[in-house]
Amino acid sequence: METISGVSSWKLTIRREAEHVEILRAVTCQEQAVLPDTLFGLPVTGLGDHALSPTASQIEGEEVLVTCGPLGADPGWDNHRLRDLTMPRHLGQVGDYALLNCDGLETLRLWDDVRRWSGGTLMNCRSLHAFHLTRTSPEQGETLAYFNDELSRELDVTIVDTDGQIIRLLFPEFMEIYEENCPAHVFDYNICGAGYPYHHCFRQKKLNLKTYDGLWKAYLGMEHEDSAALRLAWYRLRYPVDLGDKPREAYRAYLADHASQAVAWLLEQKDPDGIRFLLECTQPDRQTLTDACALAREKGAAEALALLLEEQHRRFDGGLRKEFAL
Repeated sequence: METISGVSSWKLTIRREAEHVEILRAVTCQEQAVLPDTLFGLPVTGLGDHALSPTASQIEGEEVLVTCGPLGADPGWDNHRLRDLTMPRHLGQVGDYALLNCDGLETLRLWDDVRRWSGGTLMNCRSLHAFHLTRTSPEQGETLAYFNDELSRELDVTIVDTDGQIIRLLFPEFMEIYEENCPAHVFDYNICGAGYPYHHCFRQKKLNLKTYDGLWKAYLGMEHEDSAALRLAWYRLRYPVDLGDKPREAYRAYLADHASQAVAWLLEQKDPDGIRFLLECTQPDRQTLTDACALAREKGAAEALALLLEEQHRRFDGGLRKEFAL
């Protein structure tokens, strides 16, 4: 087995061709791992069937050990532990069941130019919900459409465009339920959850942000999770790529009506810059600011507390009314 250095530690089985490399099997001992972009000077362009599946059997091929430092006596090679995975830069195709049973995987980072996703790639990836896509050309790839078609759960997506702009989107959860109609021995198909239109708002596997924003009013009219609505509105306001004036005001109004929940969430995220932005766009009332200051004190969020106190002083004559008794 040949040993080379890399960003993360991997046991690989590969197939080396004249101009590229395909990874047939890959197992890591790290919770956050980066697959190599190149091996032996050749780009990694494909993942084979069951390539990262923790339950896959061994396969014949060239074996390579990639290390990023001392491994120790028992590094614990097991993809069940994998939480955050970065795919190779030049990846073009992904084989059948490539991530089957990676049940601990939560975040997938990759480039938006994978041309072929085979069947069952994300099967039993029950924790996977966050995707980071980097676009390589102005032409949008089909990866985002694939994820939304495969997964009905809530998806938190960050897109880095070719010009460096960041787009962050939330695709709310929905459920597809089959119920047996016993007398007729047929199954009734039902869709539950307000997130279904978001997962299926693609045209020719491309997402139009105006179409996405156009779903907002109907989404609020259906049964939905308040926390998801808050984050959806927040992401669009904070990263307003192609955001029109009308949806901007609709998102802003929702956040203004839920400013207390938004502050609590941002304190959990430890995002003082976000709190500054929220204060600028929502102008919360006195009581909301008072409650937010109390929560920031409780959490020991000094920077956020300073911002909230400054806003309270600026808008409400120094904040709390002072009373003196002789």
